[in-house]
Amino acid sequence: MPLPTLSRRSFALAGIASLAVPALHAQGSRIVLGQSAAFSGPAAQLGIQFNAGAQLYFDLLNQQGGVSGQRIEIVKVDDGYEPDRCAENTRQLLSRGCTALFGYIGTPTSLAALPLATQAGTPFIAPFTGAMGLRAPFNRLAFHLRASYNDETALIVRQLTSLGLNDIAVFHQNDAYGKAGLDGVTLAMAARNLKPKATATVERNSVDVTKAVATIVAARPQAVVQISAYASCAAFIREARKAGYGGTFYNVSFVGTQALADELGKDGAGVVISQVVPNPFSTARPITRDFLDAIERGGNKVQPNFSSFEGYLAARMLTEGARRAGGRLNPDSLVNGLEAIGDTSFGGFSISLGPNNHVASKFAELSMLTGDGKVRT
Repeated sequence: MPLPTLSRRSFALAGIASLAVPALHAQGSRIVLGQSAAFSGPAAQLGIQFNAGAQLYFDLLNQQGGVSGQRIEIVKVDDGYEPDRCAENTRQLLSRGCTALFGYIGTPTSLAALPLATQAGTPFIAPFTGAMGLRAPFNRLAFHLRASYNDETALIVRQLTSLGLNDIAVFHQNDAYGKAGLDGVTLAMAARNLKPKATATVERNSVDVTKAVATIVAARPQAVVQISAYASCAAFIREARKAGYGGTFYNVSFVGTQALADELGKDGAGVVISQVVPNPFSTARPITRDFLDAIERGGNKVQPNFSSFEGYLAARMLTEGARRAGGRLNPDSLVNGLEAIGDTSFGGFSISLGPNNHVASKFAELSMLTGDGKVRT
């Protein structure tokens, strides 16, 4: 359910400081969530914004007593979007006890963490990734808010081919995330008896795109689907245009829409991005109005964007599961509570969870950067 409205005066948030990992204990009147994510490096805005949106929701919730008298707190640690660092962070978080792991950022990092969470019997909730490798085979401890990369790339390919743009190249990160996106594009194109015109890669946390630009521009595709983070995608777009490429660019949601818009500035005009949460600037849905109102009540310290909105929705989903679990929360009761959500709507954003379905949403739509830092859907 949405959070009750508070007056600005009564909403004097003290804030929850990030706790050092050694201080982590999940006990008493606290529900402690562990989050390893990129808070530094070329993908930092993804972790920063997701965490800000989730923390906003939990701060408001805690101001009203939390869930069954238990405050929800996030202990965040920086992995720089590197799997080895993420794995070590996860071991430390698990060894010190937490109710769940929450809001991990990225495919390679989440793939490193999920087996550790599974071994420990700890739920792994709302990772910021749509990779199928985290969804199949089914894992009772893994819960996903967002649609898959297959859903996003199917939408992108459908849009491109409906416009008569069949010559499609793929620029992708050279890791599990990039492969997941490439597989999605290839699958969607194969259903239309097509295959990528060209492919080229960039290393994770790198903006060295020179070879990739040369390869793809030489193939002269009509469109380029990008499967990477905002810094490398922005670098590719700029260099490709300098090289004379005049086609269109499509991205999946993980790119970080606002971060990409900020990187590109006016050069972002016409760049298309698939989204897995509703437009955070449109007040057509009650959930978006709740989000924008929460930002205002929190002192306008959180930037409204797709990444922070996803964090807010992920916190809402976890809280709904915690409420349905009842009483003092533990990992097993949280799993049961999330599975008990069934079909519901968060103010116009529909989710569905059950014992055999741990992917809450298949929502996907396209948006476009306008070149002035804004997004049109």
